[in-house]
Amino acid sequence: MSEDENVENQEQQKQEEQEEAPSPKKKYEFIEDIPGVGPATAQKLRDLGYHTVESLAMATARELEPVGVGEKKAFSIIEAARSAIGVNFIRADELLKMRKNVLRLTTGSQALDKIVDGGLETQTITEFYGEYGSGKSQMCHQLCVNVQLPPERGGLSGAALYVDTENTFRLERIVQMAKHASLEPEEAVKNIIYAEAYTSDHQMFLLENADEIIKENNIKLIIVDSLTSHFRSEYIGREMLARRQQKLNKHMHKLIALARAFNTVAVVTNQVMAKPDVFFGDAVHPIGGHIVGHTSHTRIYLRRASRGPVRIARLVSSPYLPEGEEIFKVTENGIEDVSEEEKTSKRRGR
Repeated sequence: MSEDENVENQEQQKQEEQEEAPSPKKKYEFIEDIPGVGPATAQKLRDLGYHTVESLAMATARELEPVGVGEKKAFSIIEAARSAIGVNFIRADELLKMRKNVLRLTTGSQALDKIVDGGLETQTITEFYGEYGSGKSQMCHQLCVNVQLPPERGGLSGAALYVDTENTFRLERIVQMAKHASLEPEEAVKNIIYAEAYTSDHQMFLLENADEIIKENNIKLIIVDSLTSHFRSEYIGREMLARRQQKLNKHMHKLIALARAFNTVAVVTNQVMAKPDVFFGDAVHPIGGHIVGHTSHTRIYLRRASRGPVRIARLVSSPYLPEGEEIFKVTENGIEDVSEEEKTSKRRGR
C-alpha cells in the first residue's frame, strides 16, 4: 500500500470517528437560544409560564399547543431543552453518581431527621399532613429559616419560596426562629419570597410562573401551605371530584418538575378528614386521595401528644425508607428535640 493510500485511509478513519462521536451538549442560557425559538415564540412561551430552559425541559408537547407551534416543532424544542440539561437514558451506576447531587435539609430536630435519613431531600415532594394545630405551618416556618443555613449546619445556603393559601405565614415567627439560629432577622426575611394564593387557579398560576423567580433568587425550598385548602372549598360534591383531582394532579406535577429542574426541596402541607366508619385504627386520612398519595414521595403524619408542646411525627410513606415514628417539640425557638429528661418525665406521667 502506497504512502498516499495510508494517509487517505487515516483521514477517512478519523472522519468516521468524528461522525460517530456524540456531539457535545449545548448549554442554552435563555429560551431564545434554543433552535426554533424566535422572539415571538419566546414571548408566547413566557406568557404560558415557561421562562427558563429548565422549565421547558419538563414540559410536554401538548402543553405547548397554545403557543401555536406544531407537534413536531414542540417535540424538537423540548428535546433541545432536555439535551441541554442532561435528561436522557443513563445506566444505574451513573444514576448512583447523580444521586450524590441530591441535597438534604434539616428539619431542626435530629430525631425527625433520623427517620428521613438525615433531612428532607431535594428533587422530591415531602408532604406533612395532620389536624389543625399539629405543627404543619410551624414546620414550614422552620424550614424557611433552616434552608438559609450553611451545609455544615444542615442548610442549603439558599432562599425559600412560600405559597400561602390559608394566611398562616407570620414574619414574627420567622424573626423568632432566625434569632435562635444565629441569623440576622432582616437578612432572613429578605431570603423568603412570599405569595398568597386566593383561589386554586391563582395557586396553580403562581407555581406555573415561578421558574424565573426560582433561578434568579437561588431558591432551594418551595413550600405550598396548604396544598388542598382551595381545591377542597371550591370543588364540592362527587360530580366535581374528577375535575378537582385532575387539577391537583397537574399542580403537583408542576411542583415536582420545578424541584427536579432546580434541585430544590419541595414541601406541601395537607389537611385531613375523619372517616366515621373506621372503628379500628386511625380514622384520620389526608385530603387528595391517591393523586396526592402517589405524587408525594415522602409522607409524614403529624399529631399532638396528650399534652404540652410535644408533637409526634410518623413516616407513613417513602420510596426507600421504613416506617418510623419520633417525637419533637414546638417552642418559641422553633422545632426542637425533646430531651431525654423530658422523655423520662413524660413516661413517669409527671
